[in-house]
Amino acid sequence: MTFDCADPWAQSLFWNEVLGYEHPPPPPGFGSWEEFSASLPEQQRNAASASQDPAGRGPRLFFQRVPEGKVAKNRVHLDVRAAPGLQGDARMAALEAECERLVALGATRLQRFEPEPPMSMGFLVMRDPEGNEFCLD
Repeated sequence: MTFDCADPWAQSLFWNEVLGYEHPPPPPGFGSWEEFSASLPEQQRNAASASQDPAGRGPRLFFQRVPEGKVAKNRVHLDVRAAPGLQGDARMAALEAECERLVALGATRLQRFEPEPPMSMGFLVMRDPEGNEFCLD
């Protein structure tokens, strides 16, 4: 999955925290991504970043710098599973707790949808630090 963004490194750090992901190892010959970045011409620094599931099960995320900002609603978004197996008040409480954690990381809360069985168990709509919508589900 690829995200267009203004600050690839910051976006990758945010999504690493949300999903429990990590950055892949830096290229051979470099001890860190900071060291690698310092080797690049200024205009190429922070042009891209990536995040991966340490267990190797989830999709790789790629963040690429683009000159334009986000102007409309996402056509695709992530549903972040924050309350698997929970229902009713327990589910919504777990979603609210995760929402608070993500807001502290820079996310924005947009809307709460109450449970409406059998189609919806309830969820929260949020935005990442650059305005991309996602749901806590």
